[in-house]
Amino acid sequence: MTTAPYSRTKPLASRSDLEKNLEKGFKYLTLAFAVSIGLILLAIALLILSQSVPAIKAFGLGFITNNTWNPVTSQYGILAIMVGTLVNSGLALLLAIPLGIGTALFLSEDFIPSKIRTVLTFMVELLAAIPSVVYGLWGIFVIIPLIKPVGMWLNEYFGWIPLFSTPPAGPGMLPASIVLAIMILPIITAIARDSLASLPPELRQASLGLGATRWETIFRVLIPAAFSGIVGGIMLALGRAMGETMAVTMIIGNSNRLSWSLLNPANTIASLLANQFAEASGMQVSALMYAGFVLIVLTFIVNILAELIVNKVKAKY
Repeated sequence: MTTAPYSRTKPLASRSDLEKNLEKGFKYLTLAFAVSIGLILLAIALLILSQSVPAIKAFGLGFITNNTWNPVTSQYGILAIMVGTLVNSGLALLLAIPLGIGTALFLSEDFIPSKIRTVLTFMVELLAAIPSVVYGLWGIFVIIPLIKPVGMWLNEYFGWIPLFSTPPAGPGMLPASIVLAIMILPIITAIARDSLASLPPELRQASLGLGATRWETIFRVLIPAAFSGIVGGIMLALGRAMGETMAVTMIIGNSNRLSWSLLNPANTIASLLANQFAEASGMQVSALMYAGFVLIVLTFIVNILAELIVNKVKAKY
């Protein structure tokens, strides 16, 4: 009689130890995965930095403030290209954020039947599966002809504003930003929708129970509660926008001149690398690596700023 309880409890104890060991092993495994990702990113950055050392020694910080990129005379500077990268990505985000968050709200709330909502969700996410070269061709044959008369009208009536001070030349910053906004739209929409859909239903019920309207619940309760996830999606889309190569290269015009006008051709760091790396040699390779390292640093700074914004909003709400 005394051995029966012992025979029942001993397997339970062993099972508990097994679960603890599995939990501990899973913890170390996920930690190893996280550390390996960080090490891979660090290795990539160090490799690019090591290849850019000759250009760093030759040009220093003047590489960032100089506006001349001339492989013939070995003069390299990426001020116009860096500004083009930031303006192109920022304008694309400015167009994509309201459209993406609005689409996410429309697809996460019960505005339409679930069957239609499922089809629309699939169509939005399908945008991410289209190759960037197809977006580039679509931009050349559809967006640029559509934007050109709009650009002529903006230049005619608002030419006194520096942003529209030149007539459209065809390829340029504005059509490239529009195409890029459509390319990053599914990223913002998908992550924002998942963040809103994962909120506990008690938030909606409590807000409505206190007398808030549907729109007050959306803008004062749901969006602040899902803000960290929404910002994460926006930052992921920004990284996608800053690194986009083929579509932007085909539409932006690849001009290294600094201009305030959105209707002029421009250039980005990713487009510069795509256009010149295959034929580069000597100091030009090092300068291109230096430009790639600057792009990594810009992306890193943007992510730090996003994390600060998220933490500030979390503390507020």
